Amino acid sequence: MTGAAKSHGRLSIRASRQPRDLMAEPQVRGAWTAQVVTLFPEAFPGVLGLSLTGRALAEGLWNLRSIDLRPFGIGKHRNVDDTPAGGGAGMVIRADVMDAALREAGADLPVIYLSPRGRPFTQARARELAQGPGMTLICGRFEGVDQRVLDAHGVEEISIGDYVLTGGELAAQVLIDATVRLIPRVLGNQASLAEESFSPDHGGLLEHPQYTKPALWEGRAIPDVLLSGNHAAIANWRHDMAERLTKERRPDLWRAYGQAPMDPAKDRQLSGASDQSRDYREQPKEP
Repeated sequence: MTGAAKSHGRLSIRASRQPRDLMAEPQVRGAWTAQVVTLFPEAFPGVLGLSLTGRALAEGLWNLRSIDLRPFGIGKHRNVDDTPAGGGAGMVIRADVMDAALREAGADLPVIYLSPRGRPFTQARARELAQGPGMTLICGRFEGVDQRVLDAHGVEEISIGDYVLTGGELAAQVLIDATVRLIPRVLGNQASLAEESFSPDHGGLLEHPQYTKPALWEGRAIPDVLLSGNHAAIANWRHDMAERLTKERRPDLWRAYGQAPMDPAKDRQLSGASDQSRDYREQPKEP
């Protein structure tokens, strides 16, 4: 039995002699596609249907297809899980059930299982996925998925952090959002990607602080350098702040960044031991 797959967004038009389910095919052939195997297809598109990702979905810049796992279940009650082999608490999604859903999804896209034991998700992996044809995501529930089906389909396991969710749907939306925004034309200004945290053009540093109007708010002023019109000084300030934030908040990223030659005096200054305070902002000015 096949599941009632749902697509979200604009459908391509094709003549057919037979009636067809308008929600059963991708919106635009050849567009980047996310397929999601889930017990809760109604969770999609969720936040992915809003803002820039939602507009891009409606415009056919990417496709979203949800595959309901329940119709592939076994028996009268469409059971998708059973007790763990060897005993233990909870339930495990059956290999035969998940296999049927993955066969419905097809073998054209890499398959990813959202799992806390997976490799950490990174911006670099998002860029790799954005350059491909798309991905099929498995949203786990209960105690997980039978290992045999993961091995049989060569499934990649990815974690969005060192914590546990009740299911993979939220994690799947995180992966999709982080990847879709890297697809050309999804963001209105692609140049903004270069200044973001974890961007290769940003040297792997965290992003510098951002400010906007009003110039003075609650006694806190925008740093003078940002209002100076001196673009070289602004660029240097932003780079210094990015280095400082990275060193204070993400020592792992700082160590990787520090493989390049550093100025020892500058490194001591960024450590926070010799500056006025750990606060990277200028002191508030009196109105």
